[in-house]
Amino acid sequence: MADKPSVLRETDDEARKLARIILRSARSAAIAVIEPGSDGFPFVSRVLLGIDTDGTPVILVSALSAHTQALSADQRCSLLTGEIGKGDPLAHARLTVQCEAGKVDRDSAAHTRIRERFIRRHPKAQLYVDFPDFAFFRLTPLKASMNGGFGRAYVLTGEDLMIRLRRSRILPQWSSAPSIT
Repeated sequence: MADKPSVLRETDDEARKLARIILRSARSAAIAVIEPGSDGFPFVSRVLLGIDTDGTPVILVSALSAHTQALSADQRCSLLTGEIGKGDPLAHARLTVQCEAGKVDRDSAAHTRIRERFIRRHPKAQLYVDFPDFAFFRLTPLKASMNGGFGRAYVLTGEDLMIRLRRSRILPQWSSAPSIT
């Protein structure tokens, strides 16, 4: 029996770029979690989405919500992002990211940074961001599946979605010292 050809394309820089654009442009996402006490049934909800400086998705959630309770019991979750436009919704690019959630300590520098970035992106969150039952979770990408449109399916690693910060310095033209990257 002959092997079927793979429907997946080789993940290249263009695919990585599109995946990062889909993730970073999303203001909200569907989140799937494992509902506690459900024998492994998934529970799906909608969350506001922010992005930390390294590209990690961030959510702000209430302890009262089912998805927060699920994340407290099992850190595994998936996000679905991608905006649909006119025509067939399946013809538009979309990205599913499997993540591991980590609660951000309210007294940490990361919380301060994430809070500021999140409010800039979602100004109405200012109304409830400091309520005691609300918390940020960083959703560290482990792997992703992207459909970039008809015939453009890719599997990506968590690393493919991250922002690698590069540091450089301006050197005088006459300097032969290498730049720091």
